[in-house]
Amino acid sequence: MKFYICAIVSFFISKMTVLSAEEINKSSGMIDGLTLSSFIIIAPTASLLGLAFAFYFFKQMIRADEGTDQMREIAEHIRDGAKAYLSSQFRIVIIVMMILFVILSVMAFFNLQNRLVPFTFLSGAIFSGLCGYLGMQTATLASSRTAQGARESLNRGLQIAFRSGAVMGLVVVGFGLFNIWAWFVFLDKIVYSNAHMISGWSIFVQPGFDPAFKLSEITTAMLGYGIGASLQALFARVGGGIFTKAADVGADLVGKVEAGIPEDDPRNPATIADNVGDNVGDVAGMGADLYESYCGSIIATAALGAALPITAKVSGLDAVVAPMVVAGIGIILSILGIFLVKCKEDASMTTLLKALDRGTWISTLLVVAVLAVFAKFDFISWGVFGSVVSGLISGIITGWFTGYYTSDEYEPTKGIAGQAVTGSATTIIDGIAVGMMSSCIPVITIVTGILCAYGFSGGFTDPDSGLYGIGFAAVGMLSTLGITLATDAYGPIADNAGGNAEMSGLPAEVRERTDALDMLGNTTAAVGKGFAIGSAALTALALLATYVLSVKTWSLKLGLPLVQIKDMSLMNPMVLCGIFVGGMMAFLFCALTMKAVGRAAGAMVTEVRRQFKTIRGIMTYDAKPDYAKCVAIATNAAQKEMMIPSLLAVFVPIITGLILGVPGVLGMLAGGLATGFSLACMLNNAGGAWDNAKKYVEKGNLGGKGSDVHKACVVGDTVGDPFKDTAGPSLNILLKLMSMVSVIFTPVIVKFSPIIQKILHISN
Repeated sequence: MKFYICAIVSFFISKMTVLSAEEINKSSGMIDGLTLSSFIIIAPTASLLGLAFAFYFFKQMIRADEGTDQMREIAEHIRDGAKAYLSSQFRIVIIVMMILFVILSVMAFFNLQNRLVPFTFLSGAIFSGLCGYLGMQTATLASSRTAQGARESLNRGLQIAFRSGAVMGLVVVGFGLFNIWAWFVFLDKIVYSNAHMISGWSIFVQPGFDPAFKLSEITTAMLGYGIGASLQALFARVGGGIFTKAADVGADLVGKVEAGIPEDDPRNPATIADNVGDNVGDVAGMGADLYESYCGSIIATAALGAALPITAKVSGLDAVVAPMVVAGIGIILSILGIFLVKCKEDASMTTLLKALDRGTWISTLLVVAVLAVFAKFDFISWGVFGSVVSGLISGIITGWFTGYYTSDEYEPTKGIAGQAVTGSATTIIDGIAVGMMSSCIPVITIVTGILCAYGFSGGFTDPDSGLYGIGFAAVGMLSTLGITLATDAYGPIADNAGGNAEMSGLPAEVRERTDALDMLGNTTAAVGKGFAIGSAALTALALLATYVLSVKTWSLKLGLPLVQIKDMSLMNPMVLCGIFVGGMMAFLFCALTMKAVGRAAGAMVTEVRRQFKTIRGIMTYDAKPDYAKCVAIATNAAQKEMMIPSLLAVFVPIITGLILGVPGVLGMLAGGLATGFSLACMLNNAGGAWDNAKKYVEKGNLGGKGSDVHKACVVGDTVGDPFKDTAGPSLNILLKLMSMVSVIFTPVIVKFSPIIQKILHISN
């Protein structure tokens, strides 16, 4: 069956890309009657194919054995807790979304924004949340089945967990690309088509609409989709991160350190909340996070393409649809890579990691090969091809070095475990140092990728083409998201499977297999976060370029001079002030999220201690802990604490723009991007290294479980929890959301900032 599916996918790809000699126009190198826009059908076809395979993998997982009655009961507790949390979160998010919908509608009413932006905004938020929910639902159903699969063999457990993670990956790219394509076709063929200007759709068209700028109007409207997805993702990431780390810290500090029981021991009152948190934070949160990254990169690149001057080789329409076509090719080849992930029973950690890497590498190489064919026949330029390859290589290098700094196979993590011999303080010091050092290679990699993409696309002679190339680097890095997100979502599924095996009292050899899968999951999760951060940097840079374009466009529409974007040098105090504000935002945001985790974890620790003291018989298995109370504490804390950090990302760019003007916003975005990227790498990698240093000791090294070294590593891991699962991964959403908000509120800033500056006497 697997062979035939792979053969069908391969045949489908070949029919789209392999071209016969008779079709080639030898004089021009083009194929008669075809342009890149002729291939836009790849976008909806690939996205629907992705959703179909997501459903196929889901049904495969559902048919797997769920295990014993006890295993099913534990999985049901976790599933119910996750559903309850997301329902509570959605109720709050809906209120915020409706308030912003009204604000955007008022802007549209006064012609300060495209009239369809409020609606694209809502659809982006809805589908971002839907992808997170579907991924979480799959993960909670897969945990006991993965544990049961591990009873049969290591390979069976790996395939159930990985293909369940693939459901998340394919749902994200499937819904993301299909909705972008659907909005584009709807706007192009109906709303902005001259044939329909007399119909009811004309109310959505701005007064004085010029058909020559139709593509710019369309991509401007689609940017609303990105801000809706980004805001929903930030709430999911921050709220889920606070929930999961409050439970994790409480379970570790009281259960492991004080009570001396294993991590997922059923006697620990916080263990169910901990497993729920893995799903609402690392699955639902990550799914919404990368959904908005994926959509944001495609939309930003399309907007930059719409602004490119029409040349002999690239039409405006081709430049807009190109990122959709590339993303579609990536989906198809990601599906092929998913079927290649398998391992042998005696696989080591290195072998398991290679099994996951095999699918990613093959998908990546096939994307390069297919795009080379497109470049050969001039459907895309070799410059765009080079930009995509720059993004792909940047993602691979960033991911590999993230794995190097967080896997216990390598010296950085082993070094942290070695420092635990002298206590918790040296463990923490070394972990922070490793995190700081780990940011160097990703920064150099992204800088190199930006320069290559800019240069390949001709940026040093035509800056607009160079910026378009940078956007394609982001699209390229995310083109294989279907499989790279599968490796990330696999992690919490394997973690929950290990918890299920522990709480169900499965034999030791099963726990050893789930431990191996779990440790691999820690590494892949760290790699996935590194990948998300890297793609965020490229996407945010493309959005920054889109912001400059938006300022020019709205200045012309509103009949205002372009004075605000003329002086962008560092000698402009507005730019300098904006840079400081942007850098400060990264630290302020992390401080707020980490303090939120600290407060929520404190409440959890108090509750777990209370239950150990007051519920007699917990330690002897004669009484069950009150799991629901711990889930409720984490839920309430997450809902309360997520509001201020999330709303700051919306209001700070607007306030900065109104006071410091366009130069201040550009400075803020640049400062936030430079500081936030390095800080996110440091937090993500330090947390991942601490986690795997603990697991390295638990494998029997340096004294093993229960030793003083192990306790020191648990403290380090506890410090690292909010680093890697709350503050770090939320930062990449912050960078993109601030950029999206700046673009959407451009007309308000352009029109009113000169007035406010005059009142404050800070303008010329």
